Amino acid sequence: MDRFPNAADVDFHSPLDLTKAAAAVLDAEGRISGWGASAQRLLGHPPEDVLGRPAARLLAADPGQRLSALCTALRPRSTVLDLSCRDGHTLRAAVTFSPLAPQGVAATVVVAAELEALRGWEAQLAMLQGLATESSVGLTIFDTDMRVVWGNVSTDLELAGIAQYVGRPAADLFPEGEFISRHHPPDEDQIMEHVLTTGEPIMGMHYRGRAPADPVREHVWSCSYHRLVDARGEPLGLFEESLDITDRYRAQERLSLLVRAGKRIGASLDVRRTAAELADVAVPQLADEVLVDLPPAVIEGRQPPTGSAPGHNLLRMHGRTPEEFRTTPVSYPPSSPQALSLATSRPVVDAATHSSADEPAPADRRSSLFVPLVARDAVLGLATFRRSSNPDPFGPEEQTLAVELTERAAVGIDNARRYTSQHAAALVLQRSLLPQHLPEQSAVDVAYRYLPADSRVGVGGDWFDLIPLSGARVGLTVGDVVGHGVHAAATMGRLRATVRTLALLDLDPAELLTRLDGLVAQDSESRADDGLGDEALGVTCLYAIYDPVSGRCVWASAGHPPPIVADASGSVALSALAPGPPLGLGSLPYENVELSLSSGSVVAFFTDGVVEDRRTDIDSGIDRLAHVLTWQRCPLEELCDRALSTLPPGPQADDATLLLVRTRRLGAGQVVDLELPPDPAMVARARTDTERQLETWGLSELAFTAELVVSELVTNSIRYATGPVLLRLIRDRSLLCEVSDNAHTAPHLRRARRDDEGGRGLFLVAQMSQRWGTRYTGSGKTIWAELAIP
Repeated sequence: MDRFPNAADVDFHSPLDLTKAAAAVLDAEGRISGWGASAQRLLGHPPEDVLGRPAARLLAADPGQRLSALCTALRPRSTVLDLSCRDGHTLRAAVTFSPLAPQGVAATVVVAAELEALRGWEAQLAMLQGLATESSVGLTIFDTDMRVVWGNVSTDLELAGIAQYVGRPAADLFPEGEFISRHHPPDEDQIMEHVLTTGEPIMGMHYRGRAPADPVREHVWSCSYHRLVDARGEPLGLFEESLDITDRYRAQERLSLLVRAGKRIGASLDVRRTAAELADVAVPQLADEVLVDLPPAVIEGRQPPTGSAPGHNLLRMHGRTPEEFRTTPVSYPPSSPQALSLATSRPVVDAATHSSADEPAPADRRSSLFVPLVARDAVLGLATFRRSSNPDPFGPEEQTLAVELTERAAVGIDNARRYTSQHAAALVLQRSLLPQHLPEQSAVDVAYRYLPADSRVGVGGDWFDLIPLSGARVGLTVGDVVGHGVHAAATMGRLRATVRTLALLDLDPAELLTRLDGLVAQDSESRADDGLGDEALGVTCLYAIYDPVSGRCVWASAGHPPPIVADASGSVALSALAPGPPLGLGSLPYENVELSLSSGSVVAFFTDGVVEDRRTDIDSGIDRLAHVLTWQRCPLEELCDRALSTLPPGPQADDATLLLVRTRRLGAGQVVDLELPPDPAMVARARTDTERQLETWGLSELAFTAELVVSELVTNSIRYATGPVLLRLIRDRSLLCEVSDNAHTAPHLRRARRDDEGGRGLFLVAQMSQRWGTRYTGSGKTIWAELAIP
């Protein structure tokens, strides 16, 4: 479809042209002797009504001597007359009188046209003249061979004279220019050929180059191409419109650059990455190269140094990815523009680049701009914008743009520096709250891995622990506080300490989680007004107790993934019991799960960071970990490495904590049980059997102390219990003496007075043992004491 369907109605012929104007001939007396068809169309009078009659009759007003003077003039004269039309209305017309005989007055040719049409034509003519002589739009006409034919004054000025290019191809006008619009062929010859062949105009192409009249400064033009055809529709060539939009284009580029900078600079909370982001945004639109120099303190997350000489002890950032990141030391002399920029906190332009003291000055660098990185009134470093291929110096607007980009980068670097400092402090806090090493136990072999989340996410709240319990048993716990940062780490440390304290009370797992749930809920309520409550009560925990004597393992979970068990044969089992609610909700009770584990079984305790990822669901992660545990005969350290090696590559979104334990069973020769009736006479038997067993174990040196402890514990149980008393001796890393009965009353250590007949038994037990205590079971209680083996 034709873009301009009314273009054929545009006519640049003058209304007074003989092919269009009304024409008549007057004789010497002013009578009409000739009347053309065009005159009839204009005024409506047929020839028979006007021929031979005075022309004055066609005038709407009395002409006086004016018409006679026009007819007798010796040269053409033009005037405006009001003419009477046949339908009675008056037409104001432009009329030209031209004598046919220069000697004498034989006849006069009269040409007339409507005055309004003539004025419109004159306006069009003036417009064309303005385009040719005064318009800022460059107009250039090319023939069908795409050679220059004509250019208006604007084109003449840009080319420093159009005459030297007439007859030359279009490519000679701007030999080093290029189209930067990509929605059409980038070659000018192809564009012009397309317009000539199809007649389809191409408009709004952006062209970048250097005009012959201004070869130093790079310009951008908006160019359009249109085909020229003659009256028969045959191509005559084409013309080009070009408008210099350099200032507008650069303003748009600056705006788009700032928009990109706002999206990209400073989002990573990483000092080195932020420096790379500044370079990525500014190159090549503003500079050919951007260098960022920072003090080591800023990179490490500390406060920038003050009082030192500007330009000394800086590190230059290199690389765009973490694998490429590296630094090189740079230093600038006090007289250099870099040092001046750092000292004054202002940008400095230098046409001939001064390099650092450690870097030779490159000969091809034409212009450099040094901008200090300033945030919160502190100078964090220096950004250097360099140009080599572009000889244009940095103008005021480009300096302003560079300062704005650098300010954004400085804020991002300062935020990254502060985050690095806070993250390091949180990491130190977290690691100080986690166990530095797990105590060796006869019950289990242990290996663990803690993989912190990516630094951009922040320190998490994972914890794990191994807690020695009475009777050679061991408590195992793993937990997770939802969220990241110092608060999550502090909450983790608080909960880990609480779990350890409750575990030493010898509570079973369900009872321990019930008490911990109440404490978390109470703590959250008391701290909610300050906004410091546990992260949306998102605390999960799993606690297990393993007994190496019976091989019994009991565990309970508060919203935490249950452990995965691989027995000695390598078969893997998952718990069928769903975890209870997370801590702090207080809605449902917790249940114990009991397992019987053979010696050599491997149990995996883990947080969701080990099995869950943004790209995979938790079930797939559990299956992946379970598959690793089928290699349970491998050393635990190797199993840990295998498990973490299966994590998806890339940054960790959450902490990953893995605790692997391989169970052991105490042999029959290490445990002795003796059931005694509730008879005081049985105390002597207990002492005798203890002495005999210690001799068998080669621990005769402990006989006196052990007999005294056993005597006091058995005596106390027989006195208060109503059923049989069970004495158990366990030879482990220490000698364990346990006395169990069916009473639920707790013995209390007290200081006996001089005249008291009793009350000294537990005092003696406490003095002679490393540790002692009481634990409760479903059938009663057990009093135990540990004696160090010499």
